[in-house]
Amino acid sequence: MAGIHFSFNDFKQLLSLNIGISERLDENRAESFTLLYCDLDGIDDDVIANSLTEILRGSDSIVNHEKDYFFVLPYTDKYGAEIVKNMFDEFFAKYLNAFLLSYPADGETAEELLGAMQDSSSFFCKKELHCLDRFARVI
Repeated sequence: MAGIHFSFNDFKQLLSLNIGISERLDENRAESFTLLYCDLDGIDDDVIANSLTEILRGSDSIVNHEKDYFFVLPYTDKYGAEIVKNMFDEFFAKYLNAFLLSYPADGETAEELLGAMQDSSSFFCKKELHCLDRFARVI
């Protein structure tokens, strides 16, 4: 199977949709979905496409800006998302620069999740995700 690819321009709306579905269906507000970021710089596009087909489920969503890939993994906690990340590491035979966040633990809105992703990737991955600036939190 493969995840469903969405336009980067629709990233914030995709997160809002997943939040809405989670609010409707997940009464205990557990980790309803996890957002996984992977830096796939230096990996050929055909190899990336093959990895997406082999690793992701049909219910997973993919958004990318150049080689910065974001995966929305519904009904997946951080442990499960770490397994997906390790599958990518194994597929590419290299350790990927990556970070993950879960809703609602790491943010209650799309803006909070995207802001936390920017802050976390800067601190932990030493990578500035300026592509997320367009979705920045309004202060």
